[in-house]
Amino acid sequence: MSVFVWSMVGIALWHFAIFVPDRFAGGIVGAFLAAWLGGVVSGFAFEGFQLPIDNPPGMRHALYAVPGALAGLAACYAAGARAMVRPGERA
Repeated sequence: MSVFVWSMVGIALWHFAIFVPDRFAGGIVGAFLAAWLGGVVSGFAFEGFQLPIDNPPGMRHALYAVPGALAGLAACYAAGARAMVRPGERA
């Protein structure tokens, strides 16, 4: 159940990507995958790389996904912004 919560937190944070210019590597789909994967990986890392047995998951399980999802979005944005070539500049 916690993996589902981590996934949903990552997807929820992905929705805030509309407030920044679309410079994500892979576009909005790349941002979606980065937030989702970052949330799941972060959740597993905070749990010690094992599946938690708490059912239902508590608030702490939901908060475990936040740093990973934000880091995934930031990394995806940085990669996309770095890859953009501005007019008049050489790559």
